[in-house]
Amino acid sequence: MNEFRLADGRRLAWREAGAGPPLLLLHGWCFSSLVFAEALTAFSTDYRVLAPDLPGHGASDPATDDGFAALATDLREWLAALALDRIRLLGWSLGGQVALELAAALPPEQVERLLLVAVTPRFFAAADWPHGLPEGQVRALERQLRRDYPAALKDFRERMLAGEELPSARRQRIAALIAPPPVPADALAALAALRQEDQRGRLAALDCPTLVQHGELDTITLPGAARTLAEEIPGARLDLLPGIAHAPFLSRPDEVFAQWRTFLA
Repeated sequence: MNEFRLADGRRLAWREAGAGPPLLLLHGWCFSSLVFAEALTAFSTDYRVLAPDLPGHGASDPATDDGFAALATDLREWLAALALDRIRLLGWSLGGQVALELAAALPPEQVERLLLVAVTPRFFAAADWPHGLPEGQVRALERQLRRDYPAALKDFRERMLAGEELPSARRQRIAALIAPPPVPADALAALAALRQEDQRGRLAALDCPTLVQHGELDTITLPGAARTLAEEIPGARLDLLPGIAHAPFLSRPDEVFAQWRTFLA
């Protein structure tokens, strides 16, 4: 692991492999950069692949604020320190929402490609947003996190692959890519960020080639959210994957990596 000290002294850790154009990978809620271990290997032949532990996850210190803007600010400071003035940016799940925030904050020319995997611009349902999780469902998750944290995470991660037919060997490999979870307070803080964020209003201003990739079986971030992203981000392309739930790159890495490679080239 590599480490960078932010201006306020907090640690930002990341994994890195390869050389070439920078490719930044942002993980989801209660995961770490370890979840991209296979992607780091696969893409390091053509790219300088950088996968940070988002603040409050993995080996990185907690964020100073629950919002995505604070996470994007930390990442911008890190990118500037590494002198990365051109990046290809990929975000999965919560990491995709951070990627949206980061892409909106950076100069348009800095993000050469944006790849959004299992991403929603708003995690919670609302009267004008049927593509989010119902409030009661998320409150139940919060209660379970406080009552039995390990069991809550186990249930969430099983839902991530719900409905998929995967060999037991593949499920075991996926389990090996799941790092120790953040402490409960950091997990709940990240969930609070999901509660307060609504990024729909900034989608039309994004100005970079974008691929929206989503599993048709996803019950965590719903496919309707992907359709909205593809409709609202100028020029975005939608790739709906049959038979796949919330983590396409874990379920079918060979197939999904081939699609990523074509888009990122």
